[in-house]
Amino acid sequence: MADYLSLPDADFDRFFKFMNEYVEGKCTGAQPVWPHIPQAARTAMADACTVWAAAFAKTAGPHTPVDTEAKNDAKEAAKRVIRPFVNQYLRYPPVTDEDRTAMGIPKHDTKPTPVPAPEDVPEVAASTPLPRVLRFNFRRLGAKRWGKPAHVHGMELAWVIADAPPAETEGLLHSSFSTSSPLELTFKESERGKRVYYAARWETGTVKKGNFSEIFSAVVP
Repeated sequence: MADYLSLPDADFDRFFKFMNEYVEGKCTGAQPVWPHIPQAARTAMADACTVWAAAFAKTAGPHTPVDTEAKNDAKEAAKRVIRPFVNQYLRYPPVTDEDRTAMGIPKHDTKPTPVPAPEDVPEVAASTPLPRVLRFNFRRLGAKRWGKPAHVHGMELAWVIADAPPAETEGLLHSSFSTSSPLELTFKESERGKRVYYAARWETGTVKKGNFSEIFSAVVP
């Protein structure tokens, strides 16, 4: 199958702009048709489109070799944003084959390989960069760099402010989620000095959840 992103510049420009408009239209409004795509992911794709469009526009008339190189770099950078976005959010329901055809995205196997629930748990390190803020860096256990591993969409942090640790993770009443490390929580002034108990687990793009880590704690600075 030909690479759907191997397009002449003008065709790539139309494709990229239309896909952004199409996705945004499906993800906004009082009752979005596609509620599964985070705003941060859409913003990253829109930003890449803006950079590409500006670089491409400079080559529409007389231009320098530097302009051409900048345009080519912007195109490659855009592709690096588009591919994971499409594979993460546009390959499966609620996105339909009709949607993919409209956007110019080829249909893949209708029976994709099931993605199992994560078997490992995140390693989380809490820090206090600012008053009232707890920062949680996360990574795969034993990894050298902070960040999510390739097999998951992000990390869920379950937490609660309490005088004593809950006996089970069900007692962690609040839930926060992040697709990139770190995750930050900002607390009220009245909550400074209180202890936050938390546990973390991985979550796939198809919302399959792994097991929670042990329950740890940190004090709101």
